[in-house]
Amino acid sequence: MLKLGLATLALVLTACTTVAPPRVADSGTAIGDRVRQLTRAAQWKRVATIPVGFNTHHPQGMVKIGEFFYVTAVEIRTPTQRFAQMQNGYDRDTGAGQGHLFKFDGKGTLVSDLSIGEGSIYHPGGIDYDGRYIWVPVAEYRPNSHAIVYRVDPATMTAQQVFSYADHVGGIVHDVDDDTLHGVTWGSRRFYRWTLDGGGRVTNADVAPEALRRINQSHYIDYQDCKYIGRHEMLCGGVNNYQVRKDTPRFALGGFEIVDLATNQAVHQVPVELWTDSGLVMTYNPFWVEATASGLRAYFMPEDEKSTVYVYEVDIR
Repeated sequence: MLKLGLATLALVLTACTTVAPPRVADSGTAIGDRVRQLTRAAQWKRVATIPVGFNTHHPQGMVKIGEFFYVTAVEIRTPTQRFAQMQNGYDRDTGAGQGHLFKFDGKGTLVSDLSIGEGSIYHPGGIDYDGRYIWVPVAEYRPNSHAIVYRVDPATMTAQQVFSYADHVGGIVHDVDDDTLHGVTWGSRRFYRWTLDGGGRVTNADVAPEALRRINQSHYIDYQDCKYIGRHEMLCGGVNNYQVRKDTPRFALGGFEIVDLATNQAVHQVPVELWTDSGLVMTYNPFWVEATASGLRAYFMPEDEKSTVYVYEVDIR
């Protein structure tokens, strides 16, 4: 069966109807090419807002398939508590909660709510769509912990466990060009690469994290959500906090990075200087990007509980 990359659903021409066409094979590279043209001077224009009509808890990752949004979120029922000193390699307990994969329409109306995870593994992260499955990592809500990676059929909203791993996997993409999965960890400080066989099974899930991980050499943002965009590259959105001076309040800076999955190196970095009215950075958590006839369209959902999807466009011409 032909497998298409994440960006194969994303090409949306401005002259199209409200239903997004199937993505073509090169639309992911179109996204990558256009993101590479973004600079600090890019003029993003807000073109729509979609109030979400249900409790979204703490959103994490987003994909858009046709007119439907799929968003992961963590419902925190008992917050984690930090230990006075490290215990068995952990800096905090597991807390308690529930992972969700929400499906909602273009009006913000909830269509489906899939509970995902098990036991102390309840924190879903950044997600990817490969043209057939949504890939969802769910981890404990603490670093250096454990995770389960699922693939979800968006038509039936059913999840299948693919493999588990002994680290906090906070985001994942599927490189369909060489059939590999790429994960980022807590704070996106580590990269992992897992290989899939012809039957969709992970062949190196038994390799110890210490032997498999690679260190992220880029530090200006922590990735929150990532998407495969073709040519063995992923587009990540994220945020980090900075100070102008040591005695001034910290401020959040958001941005996009294109990461080469062969070298685990960022090949393009650009700030995204967009905020909600309350001051949240747009790239705080979930995002989705599409190519348009003249540039890019981006969807952001930074707020907890009472969320809004903010839609922006930028002209690359």
